[in-house]
Amino acid sequence: MNDANRFVWGGSVVKGEDQKYHMLYATWESGDSIPPFSESWVLHSKIAYAVSDYPDRDFKFQGIVLTGRSIDGDSTEWDAQMVHNPHIKQFNGKYYLYYIGSKDPGIQPKGSKGENVDWRNRVQQNQCIGVIEFDSFEDLLKGNFKRSNTPLLSPRTRVKPDNIVKPSPEGTSPKPDNIIVVNPSVVQRPSDGKYLLFFKGNFYNPNWRGVHGVAIGDSPTGPFKALDSFVFDIYNEDGTIASGEDPYVWYHNKHEKFYVVLKDFTGKITAGQPGLALLESNDGIKWTKPERSFFMKKEVILNNGDTLHMDRLERPQLLIDEKGNPKVLYSAGAITNVNTRTDGSSFNVHIPLKVNEE
Repeated sequence: MNDANRFVWGGSVVKGEDQKYHMLYATWESGDSIPPFSESWVLHSKIAYAVSDYPDRDFKFQGIVLTGRSIDGDSTEWDAQMVHNPHIKQFNGKYYLYYIGSKDPGIQPKGSKGENVDWRNRVQQNQCIGVIEFDSFEDLLKGNFKRSNTPLLSPRTRVKPDNIVKPSPEGTSPKPDNIIVVNPSVVQRPSDGKYLLFFKGNFYNPNWRGVHGVAIGDSPTGPFKALDSFVFDIYNEDGTIASGEDPYVWYHNKHEKFYVVLKDFTGKITAGQPGLALLESNDGIKWTKPERSFFMKKEVILNNGDTLHMDRLERPQLLIDEKGNPKVLYSAGAITNVNTRTDGSSFNVHIPLKVNEE
């Protein structure tokens, strides 16, 4: 899926009761009057809805279903500036759209650690996770849902050496939910019925790296309590956690295991090359590498046999069958470095998967 007039990023799909496939994805305007991708996704992202009779093609745009609330004149809410990272799930006959949102906390006081942080980075450092519950995609398209005035999950620590908005007190040890909580992925644990909300936070030791944690709740809408332990914690030679992001977690009924696919920035998670990595867990808390931990290269093979070598292939989401087998991979992509682009040159790919069920 692409749109010449808009950026497109990160589709998440669920099969509805109508046997159609429903996609939520991030999108925002492109063009000369819009900042480049690296800024515009933080400042202008919205969530759109598309539908198809097929899981891997022909998705048709239906409308924008969620925007930053400042568009409607309310700049005070936690998700006033932007909404992004859609993750759609169905539990107990209802649909749940998990997403991230943020607002500008404002120019920081002179002499504070945040006084030099610009608008884009103030918004980025304020990102939290929210959720909306709805009964049908007709309701979603019509806006028939309640939107919470508080995030579902917020960071507990704000630790960074400098250029940080509203830092934690000196000496604070950063939790996994440090500065931001983004990239939500939610799954129900069969052993106790609890809901696990996986998220990414940011560490600086001394450079940026993505770290991950998990929060546990009794219902899809929480409340969720974040654990102190890290997840997907594969370590580098120097003892730091290898940098990753964009986890998609699911439970395989036959294997009685959790799996996660996530972006591996450097190849350190799989001890291979950058791409998508695969980890496994028995309880959703402690994660290990399977025998084959490399999930996918940063390339896409087209129907005509040509191979696209991707500069970006991330935000993986999966369509899972009733057994727990992944059937389609959805991923955000760009062929060239999209960060400086203003021409809407990002897109979503839909890749059918063949699974060896032995």
